[in-house]
Amino acid sequence: MAQLTTPPPSAPSRAFQPYVSPSQSPAEFTLRAILLGALFGLLFGASTVYLGLRAGLTVSASIPIAVLAISVLKRFGGSTILENNIVQTIGSAGESVAAGVVFTIPALIFLVPFGPSYFNYLQITMLTVAGGILGVLMMVPLRRALIVKEHGVLPYPEGTACAEVLVAGERGGRMAALVFGGLGVGALWKSLSWMFDLFRTEIGYAMPRASQFPNATLAVDISPEYLGVGYVIGPRIAGTMVAGGVLAWLGLLPLLSILGQFMTEPFPPIHPNYAVNPATGRPFLISEMNPGQLWSAYIRYIGAGGVLAAGIITLARTTPTIISSARGGLRDFAATGAAAGVSVRTERDIPMTLVLGGSLALAIFLAVAPGLPTQGNFLAAILILIFGFFFVTVSSRITGLIGSSSNPVSGMTIATLILTCLLFVALGWTGNVYAPIALIVGAIVCIAAANAGATSQDLKTGYIVGATPVFQQLGLIIGVLASGLIIGMTTLYMHQVFGIGSEAVPAPQATLMSTIIRGLLNQNLPWGLVLVGIFIAVTLELCGIHSLSFAVGLYLPIATTAPIFVGGLVRAWVERRTGPAAESEVSAGTLFSSGLIAGGSIAGILYAILVGTGTIAPFAAIGAAFPMFRDETLLGQLASAALFFGLAVIVARMAMRKVE
Repeated sequence: MAQLTTPPPSAPSRAFQPYVSPSQSPAEFTLRAILLGALFGLLFGASTVYLGLRAGLTVSASIPIAVLAISVLKRFGGSTILENNIVQTIGSAGESVAAGVVFTIPALIFLVPFGPSYFNYLQITMLTVAGGILGVLMMVPLRRALIVKEHGVLPYPEGTACAEVLVAGERGGRMAALVFGGLGVGALWKSLSWMFDLFRTEIGYAMPRASQFPNATLAVDISPEYLGVGYVIGPRIAGTMVAGGVLAWLGLLPLLSILGQFMTEPFPPIHPNYAVNPATGRPFLISEMNPGQLWSAYIRYIGAGGVLAAGIITLARTTPTIISSARGGLRDFAATGAAAGVSVRTERDIPMTLVLGGSLALAIFLAVAPGLPTQGNFLAAILILIFGFFFVTVSSRITGLIGSSSNPVSGMTIATLILTCLLFVALGWTGNVYAPIALIVGAIVCIAAANAGATSQDLKTGYIVGATPVFQQLGLIIGVLASGLIIGMTTLYMHQVFGIGSEAVPAPQATLMSTIIRGLLNQNLPWGLVLVGIFIAVTLELCGIHSLSFAVGLYLPIATTAPIFVGGLVRAWVERRTGPAAESEVSAGTLFSSGLIAGGSIAGILYAILVGTGTIAPFAAIGAAFPMFRDETLLGQLASAALFFGLAVIVARMAMRKVE
């Protein structure tokens, strides 16, 4: 793929010439581009909801959307590069906003007794739209500081790669074939395993409680979307994540079980679900718990402590960057306002009066809107504005360095929740009644930060190809509005069918947020276990290892991190054969894996629809006629493992192809 020419870090940004000259005005903000972008926003927004609830992880959708936009619009008479850019800009908003939503808002379910009453379609949609638009508006004054002035300094890897795809649009058919191929394979695999029940969805083994290594567990959820995620994030992050899972499920669980064999009394904290053992009529003992119960009752708090510490450490490490970005953003408020009326097409932004007025109006709306926990609480609105701008700046800067998929939005949200809860405690606002208010502050900041990171990547793409910023910014707002229609619907439907917090949709990030809020406001957080996790993260940092990925793996089930690690291994093998891809290069494996993620997620949503409507039985009957791959014995485990290995081989072979 041809590389774009970018100036070295020392070159002034004015020397850069975009692909489309500012003096040209090709078709850009057209009706068909808006409609197609909104459609992709709905599609990838829904699939991100599924992936986020299942795995607690998301990946950027800008590149596959750009590829699909080129392919689709070519079939309808062709398009300009700026039209294709508008499609991917609008569509990518659905993925980023959905990530912020599923990481936080489902926590309302766990904030009993007041939280569940706010978990309905209208409230979810209002929060989604408010947070998403706030992220776009707050990013507007940062565009000049981060995108223009820092061009050649901040790489914005996904934004630059997306620009490469758009510039190479004449090859869109071949690139689109990779995305469509992955989508088809992912959907077919997920359908055969979930809907038709032809083979197992998870393989693994747990040591018996009476063994020398009790409850040690190794499991692999053989889902195509996890394999795709692992390939996209790469072997380093995937390996660090699974390392956390190995410590939790092959280290801490057996250790707890060994020590628990000598305990005759319940060891606090006992999770509410395990307060009474139905077989004995008294609280569970550690020796009576299976691995899943032990993880939920004890290990999860250690993981929460690890994520808490890792998130704070990550933010602390970037403090100089944060301060400089915040100063630059505030300094450019006036510059952006003064330049609002510029005639150069590529320098037009949303007017600063609308940015300031819109941000203030959204905060006031959240404080007065009926049905929201924050109704009548103007302190919450003030906190949203302060934390929102701060973490939008952080997110935009960090995204420029490491990309959207590695953006530590969870750490920013945790920091917001801690500061908010501590302020509430200082004011005497303790107890369950204030928990939903604290969550809404964190949720809006999370959605805004997530969307601001994606907005930064999109604006970087636009800067390189010569797009009109104000059209992109308006497109992002349209993307937020369009995806907001489906995100709440998908989230509620997944809860209705499976129950958020269940094994099918554990919503790990939202569960973590609720754990932190309840513990801080009720002042009953099991600090002993949390501190263990905190010092595990500190130990890793002292060893020179970034602890956030490890802590996420410590918190997630190993059945989730193990297949992600397999995807990372596939990428490591491919890159060993072909050489590592450049930071801004789009590889065949990334395109195919992106399709794999979308296909598996969409099939998962279809499965939920069949279960919810009671029409799954005829499909499952097909699998009943072929029991070999579903067998609980070693034969069934090995057969399903062989099929998953075959899927990994397919990914590897597709990744070996050249994008040309």
